[in-house]
Amino acid sequence: MSTFLGLPAARSDVTAPRGVGHLRGEQSFPDAARGALADSQLRRNLGHATATIRGKRAAVVAECDDWEELRLAGEALKSSTMARLDQHLVELEEMVTARGGVVHWARDAHEANAIVTRLVRETGETEVVKVKSMATQEIGLNDALAEAGITAQETDLAELIVQLGGDLGSHILVPAIHRNRAEIREIFLREMPGVDPELTAEPRRLAEAARLYLRERFLRAKVAISGANFGVAESGTLLVVESEGNGRMCLTLPETLITVMGIEKVVPTWQDLEVFLQLLPRSSTGERMNPYTSAWTGVTPGDGPQAFHLVLLDNGRTATLADEVGRAALHCIKCSACLNVCPVYERAGGHAYGSVYPGPIGAVLSPQLTGVEDNASLPYASSLCGACFDACPVRIDIPSLLVRLRAQHVDANRGGVPSPEAAAMAAASWVMSDPRRFAAAETASRLGRLLGRSTGRIGSLPPPLSAWTGSRDLPRPPAESFRQWWARERGQS
Repeated sequence: MSTFLGLPAARSDVTAPRGVGHLRGEQSFPDAARGALADSQLRRNLGHATATIRGKRAAVVAECDDWEELRLAGEALKSSTMARLDQHLVELEEMVTARGGVVHWARDAHEANAIVTRLVRETGETEVVKVKSMATQEIGLNDALAEAGITAQETDLAELIVQLGGDLGSHILVPAIHRNRAEIREIFLREMPGVDPELTAEPRRLAEAARLYLRERFLRAKVAISGANFGVAESGTLLVVESEGNGRMCLTLPETLITVMGIEKVVPTWQDLEVFLQLLPRSSTGERMNPYTSAWTGVTPGDGPQAFHLVLLDNGRTATLADEVGRAALHCIKCSACLNVCPVYERAGGHAYGSVYPGPIGAVLSPQLTGVEDNASLPYASSLCGACFDACPVRIDIPSLLVRLRAQHVDANRGGVPSPEAAAMAAASWVMSDPRRFAAAETASRLGRLLGRSTGRIGSLPPPLSAWTGSRDLPRPPAESFRQWWARERGQS
């Protein structure tokens, strides 16, 4: 079998298809963010949760004297793997097959959903339990299964909250981060059959209610669907890391296990896990190690699922891999550290991004999976402060990728009617390209001192400048320009 860097027969210009999955929002980021910014409860929930996770992460990272060396090692391993991804995927398929599993190649969300739906139907079951999986959320698998009359039960606590609330996840690690305990209690009382009507918002009581609700579903389930944090090519082993143990119930009790894994999750050897299993828990949950790390290799007679299927998902990844710079976004190990330090995410929340991958990594990953023009506003959803790069355990240079995607968007729209921003930049370029024009503009700017006399800031300007002052203040111009100061101090103009 031959492959083109990613999947066999996959083209490097084919992006994730429209009309399926959760990679594109119905609104642009600025429009969606306005509603989130107006929700004070949402901002309080996000601020509290992200601050807590940041504090835990900082404490456990500080314990590692070789943290930067681990980051460098993770970056190098990911770069090397992406450069030979086709070889590693073929090896993974051979090893999974040799150990009793079946490998399926899915070029996009449509194919992946069709494969999983067919596999479930062949078992005769109409209900499946699921391990938390970003890949299945990406392709909209639950919706596809529902259309086929199959009920998918989320078992991760946060995913369960989102599912019962008829909601969408807003965080990679903690999908229900936008909910507080009181809101979760109301969801459980309203949507969870048989729940104690005296249920309180105490975390222990909420967890117990979820445990009782899920336990009977674990025991009766014949089919489970999972994602994978890593797939080890040399042995055909798949791994899932989690904090609750619900994933392990899904991975061990059912008769059939179907795993949907993005092709970028493969690692060449077991030794590579030594690096990633140190980086991931510290960066994601602020723990030294994952409470549950589950690994399975094919099928073992009499132990665990007796049928195992691995669906390898492209869905725009080969197109991303074709860009030797942009492919760095696929290095992501889905730890969510960049979300927890991002000032934009903390204020706008995950839903504003319109993608299952929110925050800084989503702002660079989603546009590449879908094509930049399908998510043109996401690369601008950043202050370019660089906190995401500092937090990333595999050193993805997200700010540089954001700038690169912005440039691609601008290039794609050259030649048409200029936008107000483009017209403003052209005017600024014309003014600044001539010393006399620039000096005249400096002199004219002093008229702005008439505004903001009491506060020292200009809070409102007429259109089109109102687009700026609508969300930020403008400093009041100084009484003296630099040119005037220079002439006064040095006697030169």
